Amino acid sequence: NRGYGVHMTRSTHDVNISNKERAEYANSVNADIAVRIHANGAGPSVRGAETLAPSANNPYVSHLSNASISLSRHVINAYCSATGFINRGVKTNDTMTGINWSSVPVTIIELGFMSNASEDRAMQDSIMQNNMVQGIANGIDAYFGL
Repeated sequence: NRGYGVHMTRSTHDVNISNKERAEYANSVNADIAVRIHANGAGPSVRGAETLAPSANNPYVSHLSNASISLSRHVINAYCSATGFINRGVKTNDTMTGINWSSVPVTIIELGFMSNASEDRAMQDSIMQNNMVQGIANGIDAYFGL
C-alpha cells in the first residue's frame, strides 16, 4: 500500500530454501534493501526485539555496514514504537549467510522471543501483527527519508 515492490522468498513454512539462496534472490530481483523477518528464542524471561546487520569489519560485506546499520536502526525504532516491545537495539553479526551473501543493505529483525510466553502470544494476535507490519514499514519509510 505504500508503493514498495515486495518480493517474498516464501509464504508458507513448507519451503526448502537456504539463507544464502534468500540473499541471492534479493540480489536477483534488484532489491533496494533486504528485510529478513524472524522470531527469536532464548530463556523464558528474555524479551524484546532487535535487528542484526553486518559490521564494518565484516570480511564479505563491510561496504554494506553503514547502510545496513541505518536500515536496522530505523526499523527497530519504528517497530518498537508501534508494538511497545522492548527495544534491544541493533546488533552486528558477521557470521550469518543471509547477511554475508547480500549485495544490498540488509537487516534481520527479530520480532520478539517465541520462548517468552507473553511475547509469543502477542506475536500471534492479529491486531499486534498489523502493528508489527506497520512498524516495519514505518522504519523502511524512515530509512528512505519518506
